[in-house]
Amino acid sequence: MNERKYIILILFHVIIGVLVYFIRPLSMMYAVCIPALGLYYVMKTQNRNNEVLLVAAYIVGSEVFLRMTDANLLYESSKYGVMIFLALGMYYSGFSKDSVPFWIYLLLLLPGVFVATETLNIRTDIRKAIAFNISGPVCLGIAAIYCFNRKILLSQLNNVLLSLGLPIFSTTVYLILYTPNLKEILTGTGSNNETSGGFGPNQVATLLGIGMFVFFSRLLLESKSKLMFAVNLIILFNITYRGLVTFSRGGMVTGFIMIIILLFYLFLKTKGHGRYNLFRLFIFLSVAFFMTWLYTSNQTGGLINKRYANQDAAGREKESQLTGREKIWDGEIDDFLENPIFGVGVAKALEIRTVETGGLTIASHSEISRTLAEHGAMGIIALLIVFFTPIFLFLDNKQNIYAFCFILFWLLTINHAAMRIAAPAFVYSLSLLKVFTAEEPSLHRE
Repeated sequence: MNERKYIILILFHVIIGVLVYFIRPLSMMYAVCIPALGLYYVMKTQNRNNEVLLVAAYIVGSEVFLRMTDANLLYESSKYGVMIFLALGMYYSGFSKDSVPFWIYLLLLLPGVFVATETLNIRTDIRKAIAFNISGPVCLGIAAIYCFNRKILLSQLNNVLLSLGLPIFSTTVYLILYTPNLKEILTGTGSNNETSGGFGPNQVATLLGIGMFVFFSRLLLESKSKLMFAVNLIILFNITYRGLVTFSRGGMVTGFIMIIILLFYLFLKTKGHGRYNLFRLFIFLSVAFFMTWLYTSNQTGGLINKRYANQDAAGREKESQLTGREKIWDGEIDDFLENPIFGVGVAKALEIRTVETGGLTIASHSEISRTLAEHGAMGIIALLIVFFTPIFLFLDNKQNIYAFCFILFWLLTINHAAMRIAAPAFVYSLSLLKVFTAEEPSLHRE
């Protein structure tokens, strides 16, 4: 992508963030335009160069922005959008006959659905409850089938990541306008809705964390000029700062781990002068990240330091390292032990927890414990398929330099935010792509 086009794209997404903040109804128009223009684009190109990945990535990147501005017609619109577009991509371009593991994965989810129809309370909206809990795993299955061993150039994959990152940058611009003065609203070290656009800090930080990784990768690999480097650096540290001040740790820690994994992998693959340049860049970015942390600490009156040290505003150690989520984990493991084969049924774990807490609805934060509780042994097999398949594929395709970053994003995210957004499902599927760095691969699908 040339410099001029890139700058125009960045400015366009700055304008989106500004306009949505000042004219809130425009967010609904934005929500309608994304699938409408995406459908036109895919049908026009007939997915010759995996255009559906660009559209799906953009849908994923805009999901939290649209939720926080009340623009989605359905709460799970983005997951459905990803599934529909990738299914359309399979219609045009087929899918690998070797993607059998993920067909098995989808089949393994069915027993939990059947059990739920028998175990859920008659007063529960069964269709809605099952759809809410199963949409994330199904989205992962469909995305994985589409991406399985699909040939793509590294430059095209970088464009997919950019498509994911652009609406996240619009979200950042919106957050800057939404919360101009932190010191007026920060009183404690808990996750803060006021610094997260009035929406769930966990989901916001998750998207900002992956956005941080996207623009870090562009800083590292796609900054062909000093201007591009400066633009990407400014975006990177604005996203980082806004992610930190959500006071939600999971998404930001995940983003930082992805960055470290990418740097480590590139350092191993690079030799001679390239390794020296990478080391210099690492030192520069380490200093820049440290300065961002110091600035954040100053703006939050030191509260961010206490948050990451697991302390309250008075500096006292909090009892729980996981803000009480371990109690949910323990309850779901108990459900699994009592129903080890097929589990308690999709959405039933939440229903059991609601009864035990006297009516409080406390959704699971861990997709692993939820899967064990609701799908039993079938869920264990499903999780093993998801975890090991991209690792086996990587042995034959080490040019997917982001593979382990994507796997870790999925694994870490589902342990603090479950699969409430489409990001872990979609980003995980990118680890299954067969990436080439030079020659244009054949796009023929078996």
